[in-house]
Amino acid sequence: MVDPHKWGVIYNPKAGTRKVKKRWKEIKEYMDACDVSYDYMQSEGFGSVERLAGILANNGYKTIVIVGGDGALNDALNGIMNSDIQNKDEIGIGIIPNGIGNYFAQFWGIDMDYKKAVDTIIKNRRRRIDVGYCKFYDGEHHQKRFFLNAINIGFGARIVKVTDGTKRFWGVKLLSYVAAFFLLFFERNIYRMHLCINGEHIRGRIMNVCVGNAWGYGQTPSAVPYNGWLDVSVIYRPKLMQTMMGLWLLIQGRILNHKLVKSYRTKKVQVLRARNAPVDADGRILPKQFPLKIAIIPEKLTLIIP
Repeated sequence: MVDPHKWGVIYNPKAGTRKVKKRWKEIKEYMDACDVSYDYMQSEGFGSVERLAGILANNGYKTIVIVGGDGALNDALNGIMNSDIQNKDEIGIGIIPNGIGNYFAQFWGIDMDYKKAVDTIIKNRRRRIDVGYCKFYDGEHHQKRFFLNAINIGFGARIVKVTDGTKRFWGVKLLSYVAAFFLLFFERNIYRMHLCINGEHIRGRIMNVCVGNAWGYGQTPSAVPYNGWLDVSVIYRPKLMQTMMGLWLLIQGRILNHKLVKSYRTKKVQVLRARNAPVDADGRILPKQFPLKIAIIPEKLTLIIP
């Protein structure tokens, strides 16, 4: 049986560049200096973090630490949620941000200072949080994918999809993200969607739908992952100047003030149709086919917070 005080640490080297790998060496040295008892595993590619998190959970680790970004955290979440253990909320998830894309960590005030992040996990202050999930059919099987931050349908997921493709050429994910954003900014694809929220059927030409359990990359700024609700922002077709105004409001955390953005609070969302629209959960593209069912499980997970 694993010592209940021992951490299971998953390091995701795919989270960035050589600088990220150097940073992992410094993190490891600091944990050793703090006399932390831990075992660590290094992911080997896409899907590896999910598998490793499931292994750690099934082997009795009560603290699982993710060294990586939102994508790695999402993979770990799904590995734990799909593990064989019954009391999943007994596992505390710790976050040491690495690479880019650490929005869920930022929500909790966990910044890029790895020493503070390690100290937070040592203090072991735990909080139960909500977990969102999305049910869909991938063409062969019915799937269920869990998320912590948000699901994007449309423009937001398109940015993720293009970034995943262009980073092979640029080599730097941040640069790829910026390039993809400006490329798609002028494209502004619109999708014909049919949603059902709180019994209301919403049909129209929509650029993006964000279903947030937390900030949703600024699109659901009032969402918190501990009230049992999902926040939804629906962004309708904007003109170029309206898009620029929307970007400014997004940066200011006031996107809901835009006249082409409608907001909702709900416990479930049905996406009955969204023709050709990509979907991502915490930055992971889903191999979906519509319809989608998105819902929330209150206080299903335990997070170690500052």
